[in-house]
Amino acid sequence: MNFLALIMYLVIMGITPGPNNLVLASSGVNFGFSRTVPALMGMALGLGVQVGAITLLLGSLVAWITAIQIWLALAGCLYLLWLAWGMAHAGRPGEARAARPIGFVGGVLFNWLNPKVWLMGFNITMVFLPSGMDPWRAALLFSVATFATSLPCIAVWAGGGVVIARFLHSPLRLRAFNCTMAAMLTATAVWLLVQMLPADSFAAIQGMV
Repeated sequence: MNFLALIMYLVIMGITPGPNNLVLASSGVNFGFSRTVPALMGMALGLGVQVGAITLLLGSLVAWITAIQIWLALAGCLYLLWLAWGMAHAGRPGEARAARPIGFVGGVLFNWLNPKVWLMGFNITMVFLPSGMDPWRAALLFSVATFATSLPCIAVWAGGGVVIARFLHSPLRLRAFNCTMAAMLTATAVWLLVQMLPADSFAAIQGMV
């Protein structure tokens, strides 16, 4: 196993913009770093567990995931759109106290509706799993490596949100930030859905037009 290449892959995937990082940055702005830590830990732990589960069950999951791929994409993208709606309405006068971050459990479950995370897990298993390696050992190794690598990467986004919050004391600027993050998350959801749609579906749409 090229362990260095695996770590580099995980760092790149963890630090680049995506639904997880956008949610954490928005949470850092609106709730502060300490209240974002449970979601942060949940996302990192959930990602590690998910990668380990995919490593163990890859053989039986491939056909199953392919069959429900479009439904997984739809469910995940609808959830991202719901989060985007919540972001756009965060920070309104009188609503800040009632609002809550997604929490540890929400962070753990967040990845399971994210098509990008599923594809990342499959890539890790298919590219970096050595032939003949015990699946349980590989699952444990991939889980620990994913958790240890993704945690500091996504923490950068949560901490970045806290830094940005210092410049968003104005309600108008805070609302503009939340709407911008919501728009980015919406665009991410649409992009992920387009990527997951079969190529022949676009041909069918063009034929109807």
